[in-house]
This record gives sequence, C-alpha cells and structure tokens, in this order.
Amino acid sequence: MPTSIPPLSRRRVPPPVTRTATSLFVVGAVAVAGLVGAGGGTAAPVAHLAHASAPAAVLSAAATVTIDGTQYPNPLRLLDGGAVTDVAQWEGTRRAELLAAFRENVYGQPLPRPTRQTADVQSTEVGDVLRKKVTIGITGPEGTGSFTLRLFVPKGQTPRGTFLMIDHRGSVSDDPGQSSDYAPVSTITRAGYAFAQIDAEQIAPDDSGIYRSKMINLFYPSGSDLPDDAGRAIAAWAWGASRAMDYLQTDKDIDPSKIAVIGHSRSGKAALWAGAQDPRFAAVISNNSGSTGAKLARRGDGGVGAETVSRVNSSFPHWFPQTYKDYGDKVDELPVDQHELMGLVAPRTLVVASATDDSNADPEGEFLAYEAATGIYDLYGLGDNGLGTTGWKPAADTAFRGPAMSYHLRSGGHGLKAADWNIYLKGDLFSRSAQR
Repeated sequence: MPTSIPPLSRRRVPPPVTRTATSLFVVGAVAVAGLVGAGGGTAAPVAHLAHASAPAAVLSAAATVTIDGTQYPNPLRLLDGGAVTDVAQWEGTRRAELLAAFRENVYGQPLPRPTRQTADVQSTEVGDVLRKKVTIGITGPEGTGSFTLRLFVPKGQTPRGTFLMIDHRGSVSDDPGQSSDYAPVSTITRAGYAFAQIDAEQIAPDDSGIYRSKMINLFYPSGSDLPDDAGRAIAAWAWGASRAMDYLQTDKDIDPSKIAVIGHSRSGKAALWAGAQDPRFAAVISNNSGSTGAKLARRGDGGVGAETVSRVNSSFPHWFPQTYKDYGDKVDELPVDQHELMGLVAPRTLVVASATDDSNADPEGEFLAYEAATGIYDLYGLGDNGLGTTGWKPAADTAFRGPAMSYHLRSGGHGLKAADWNIYLKGDLFSRSAQR
C-alpha cells in the first residue's frame, strides 16, 4: 500500500557567523570589486580571504565584480545596494533575492509541491545489496502521475552517504551488479555508499513536443500555454530530485543528512539548480554541465566554440522558459550569472568537474565560475576552494579540495567517467554533514 509522504522540515542552518565587513578577494583571474564607501570612493581590492575593517553599517557594494577582465553581477550586493557582510544577511535576504532572480530570468518558476504525494516501496535483497524500487505518486490540480526512484543500499551498514543521480540517459537498470563509467552502481555500493536514480524522461521527456506530458501537465492545463516564466524540462528535473528527496528523508536504511545530488551534462544543469533551491542536499555535484550549468554565461563561446545561452535555447527550446530566451543575444543584461548559482549551495559541499577536451562546455568558464563562488563560502569561513594560487589551467586529473568546495579537470572529453567517480568516492563529501 502506498504511504503518504508528509511535508518535511528543512535542515537546521548554521548559526550566523559575524563578520565586520564584506570579504574582498582576488583568486587567479577572478577579482571581486571593492566596496563603495559613503563618499562614493571604491576601496581597493585586497588579498583573498583578507577582510576590510570599515563598519558594515556604512558600506554599500559595487554592482559588479571582475572575472577574467569582464564585469559580472556582484553576488554580495543586495538589491538595495548594500553589502552582504555576514551569514545572517546572506541567508536572511540575499539568498532569497538571487533565487527569485534565477527563477524569473533563467530556470523558471518551479512546479509547486503536490497536493498529495505517495511512495510505494518494493524491497528485494540481491546478494550484499538491498534494492528498492520506489514508485513516487504525484497528484496535482490537473491529475495524477508517477515516476520511479531506484535505490541500492549496501547491506549490513549505514551507508557513508547516498548519491542521487538525475539520469537523462535512462541507463540505470534494476540490477545492483551493473557497472559502467556513467553509473558504476556496484562500485559505489562496494565503497560503502548508496546509489539512487531518477529517470528524467519519466518527469519531463527530453523532447520539445512532449516534455510537458508527465509531471508538468499535472499542474498546468494541457491545452493552455505555459506562462513565460514557468519552468520547463530542466526545472522539472530539479523538482523531481526534490520529490525523490522527500522520500529519501524517510528511508530508515540511509542517513538523510548525507545525500548528494549529481548530474552530468544537461542533468548537471538540473543538479545545480536542485541543490541551489533545496538545502536538504548535503552535496551538489556538477559534472561537465556547461551552459546554464557551471559555465559563466557572459563568456559567450569562451573563444573555444562553447555552447552559448542563445545556442542552448535554440537547440533545446524545451529546457528553459521564454524569459531566459529573451537574453539570448544580450547576456550582459542578465541580472545573475552562474558563479552566483554555485554560491547558493553554500555552506554545503559544492563539487564541479570539467574535462580538458570538452570545449562545448567551456571548462575554463566552469573553472572561473567555481573560483568566483568562493566569496560566498568565505562568509561561512569556508573560503578555501582547494586551488590556492592555482589559476587556469590547473593540473589535470587532480582533485583540488577545500573543506566545502572541490574542483577537478579530467583528461579527455565530455562524459561522466570512472576517473570522475573515483574522485567523488574518495572525496569524503559528507564529512561535514553532521556538523551543520
């Protein structure tokens, strides 16, 4: 009999960390602009992690930051022009401002919570793995549907953590012994982790003609156009990850405080958006996510022919809302950029992976966004991103890890490979979960 899933409380956020002034920093090619004082003068940037001493109450913030010689929105500037100087301002005001801006201008408004949500669980022991096939029932104002969550749990122990994959390839079967570069289920469970998967096709088919047919039309009349700012497929996949998380929070065979959302390529875009919105995810992993994922929008094609905002919306018109399409040839007018999206994950663990030959995703653009997100993590005292003085191009096949941030540049082309998983499984991504 399916069980209803009640609304779940969000995890407790860390207590505010008082700072005396906004952090200014220069990291590699990323220079965060200075603060604007009461007299209008701009304070000079200082070294990474150093702090200015002026009282926060008299400071306003520059509108932009400089990344690789280009101006980008300042993530630590409030809409009223004030500077974000501590965690309380970030969590109490700025975080909500950025989420609203991304919803309105990039990913679209998310689907609402279901009017009813159920979970029908079928459990089977297969060797040293407990396999669960969970049918998640979703009821909205326009009807009822469902999608499947697969969960593989190593027996005889509480897993070290759980990886929830948004899978646009539909390549994960019910076999706990399966192994591939993309989804090495048996390798993950042998390492002491649980692995969960949702098939993006069951939430929003990756087809411009039918993408609404599964979950989206449960909330919008099928005969009517979607609002211009309503989320499309990418937002629906992110929403589906949160509905899977609703169930995972209730599963007694895993630790609900140690769940990472992971996605590759287009699913990596959805994973970042899911993790930015839903603080229950302890870690967020973006693998080769490129445009509207980890890559900075204002870099255009990055000089390497990378996918741009205009191109991604032309090639995949069902991924993002009309409001984002409007910025296709004027990305400099976007009120946000992807370094701010990564910052929305703070203080939880952020993992960004690029590949040396993945020019379509612009690995340098992903790297620069990762660097520029450091300022938000610094508010929490977590500003060590593992890179130190390393600029582009960092050594390949090396994990650069700080306490809450991790980056690596894998040799080779676009893909989620065994080398990536080796870094994820050895990265101790959940060690801070119990402390938050």
